[in-house]
Amino acid sequence: MDELQVSGGGGPGRWWRHGPPWLRRWADDEPRAARWPWRSTLLLTAFVLAGSTFAAHAQEAERAPLDPFARALLLVACGLLLWRHRYPVAVVFGTSVAVALYLGAGYPYGPVFFTVAVACFGAVVAGHRRAAWTALGILCAVHLLVAHWLYRWLPPSGDTPASFGQEIVVTGWLVAIVAVAELARTRREQWAGERAERARAARRRADEERLRIARELHDVLAHSLSVINVQAGVGLALLDSDPNQARTALTTIKSASKEALGDVRQVLDTLRAPGAAPRAPAPGLDRLPELVEQAARAGLTVDVLGEPPRLPPGTDLAAFRIVQEALTNVVRHSGSRHARVRLERAGGTVRLRIDDDGPATGADAGGSGNGLAGMRERAAALGGTIEAGPRPDGGFRVLAELPAEGEDQ
Repeated sequence: MDELQVSGGGGPGRWWRHGPPWLRRWADDEPRAARWPWRSTLLLTAFVLAGSTFAAHAQEAERAPLDPFARALLLVACGLLLWRHRYPVAVVFGTSVAVALYLGAGYPYGPVFFTVAVACFGAVVAGHRRAAWTALGILCAVHLLVAHWLYRWLPPSGDTPASFGQEIVVTGWLVAIVAVAELARTRREQWAGERAERARAARRRADEERLRIARELHDVLAHSLSVINVQAGVGLALLDSDPNQARTALTTIKSASKEALGDVRQVLDTLRAPGAAPRAPAPGLDRLPELVEQAARAGLTVDVLGEPPRLPPGTDLAAFRIVQEALTNVVRHSGSRHARVRLERAGGTVRLRIDDDGPATGADAGGSGNGLAGMRERAAALGGTIEAGPRPDGGFRVLAELPAEGEDQ
């Protein structure tokens, strides 16, 4: 959407920043080879033939008249421009040779030079600067030889050397052609760089959004499925000996699965309608009592020390998910059935400390990797830090420090 909004607007500012459509097409590498510039070539051919005919009448006493060979050279110089997108180097040299033969035969000066200008422009914009300059240099050398030395032996008879005023005009044309082509090439490279940067930025935003959704789904599903797994084990163990307790475990499974489905649906809604306002508020530390209750259903007693501070929405969500993931890891990987959550706010920082008394039930106590990585990514995205590891006196500790101030207070 951002790309469409950037390129779809009008106005001279955006035109100059992102390039006009006719020049942006030069940067499209794949379609460029498949396009044939029929219309522009036909228009230029008609202009060159008509202009050369008019110039022949105006210079009838000075230059050789247009004969079939002259018109053939004009058609060749114009016709070569059909391949200027595919073979810019061959076209710029071919048009230069055709125009050099035209000048050497003594035919009248006229718009034939536009064919060289267009071919040179295409070669420079396509990146073949040396070929374009070489072709122009050859044409300029041929013109100088014809105009100041070979004119004695070439038609028309009785020709005189070219004046310095004419040489200044020709030189000015060459400089103008090179300057315009170089300017177009520079702007094309800038526009291509800007388009590539916008594409990279769009990919980065998409990657960040995918990572955010993956973290949300991991945190929601890992916690809920851990509760469901524990309660399913309790229900199976007590199904025959204590049906009432088994029924309680099944009720907990139903409640946890319903909550997980609601959270997953909320995450998926953001995919179906990107940019739309969420239907339900994002969870925060105000839902900590619900988290404690869910942990209690899984057999984990949680003591909460401190009052949940008021935080910006992004920090509040990250704090809730960090506590949720830490408690999930205690349920899954710790032999302790008791955990402590301490909330502290000091100035512009909120500290979250989650402890359990262990012992660990496996080598991956504290998390299997994805959970801790997700917590670290959430903290790092806000400019905070996460420390997680075994405590000296046993058990496991997760210590998070997050910025408690922001624009969305």
